[in-house]
Amino acid sequence: MFHFSLGLKYSHILSMLAQAHSIIISLSTLKRILRVNRLHRRKNYSDLLRVVLFIENKLNVTGGQVGGYRWLHLQCRHNGLNISRHTVQTLLQILDPVGVQLRLSKRLKRRQYYAKGPNYLWHLDSDDKLKRYGLCINGCMDRFSRCIIWLNVFQTSNDPKVIAGYFIESVRERKGCPFLMRGYRCTENEHVAHMQYFMTERKSFIYGRSTANQRIEMFWNLVRKQCVQSWMDVLGSLADDGMFDGYFLDKCLIQFCFLHVLQEDLDEMSKTCNTHQIRPTKNQNCPHVRPLVMYSLPALYGTNNYLHEVSEHMMNACAGECRFRGGIICDEDIAEHVRELLAPRIGSPRSRTAL
Repeated sequence: MFHFSLGLKYSHILSMLAQAHSIIISLSTLKRILRVNRLHRRKNYSDLLRVVLFIENKLNVTGGQVGGYRWLHLQCRHNGLNISRHTVQTLLQILDPVGVQLRLSKRLKRRQYYAKGPNYLWHLDSDDKLKRYGLCINGCMDRFSRCIIWLNVFQTSNDPKVIAGYFIESVRERKGCPFLMRGYRCTENEHVAHMQYFMTERKSFIYGRSTANQRIEMFWNLVRKQCVQSWMDVLGSLADDGMFDGYFLDKCLIQFCFLHVLQEDLDEMSKTCNTHQIRPTKNQNCPHVRPLVMYSLPALYGTNNYLHEVSEHMMNACAGECRFRGGIICDEDIAEHVRELLAPRIGSPRSRTAL
């Protein structure tokens, strides 16, 4: 069951089924269905060796050495491993004692932050940590719920048509746009700002400094720790060994080999981030539940969904001014040459198609 695998509470699962799928069942019926399908939270734990190998893989390969035990526990759940949070905490203390101490020594005291409800304000920004390698990350986050709207990587984040493409894809998916958007004043955000004005028929894009965009800047710090830092280390070693000079060809080869892989890592991080349990704070205006639940069920927290409905005609008009990624990963001529070089080594037609 999808919602169960996300680690949601039974009450949240029932609310999601009722609102999103129009399926209304009782709590006892839900428990019986889970029991029939052998889905348990505190029984039938996964083999401990599998969990240890999974955590070691995260520590050594994917940059999980800087993630906390709550984050790793949720990733275990998403990968089909049923394990208690306490066990993950204990294993992390054994496998990564240095990382645990470093995280304990860098606790932050945050100021209070408040938003009216989901889709009231989206934060838009780009992350340039991997830009020198031709991998440009752009993301958008809902201010109230901290739910990730999109987190994408492409050849560029300077083309306003590309950023507008991300925006329109999200608008189509939700059949509406946010009440307000916030981003810094730059060329790449111009199309999104004009489309937001067009769809809401009012001034609904807030310009501000990137460093003052608190919610998304906090998120980029998390993205670096959980995902991007490991890529910086790997690609940085190529540059240190003289295998990457920053020329056009080098960037295209990096994009051809790693763009899809990095996008998969970002997708996994978005899923984990949207379903993790937010830590309780002294700020009474910030519920400590999962972002996906806050975003999907605002009525539970005394607020409304501020999504502004957009007609299909408006979305189609805006889509004509966008550039969508599709299957493009790098320069087409270089990609074709690389496929021709790799085809004799790979051999099978099926493998060549996968490239």
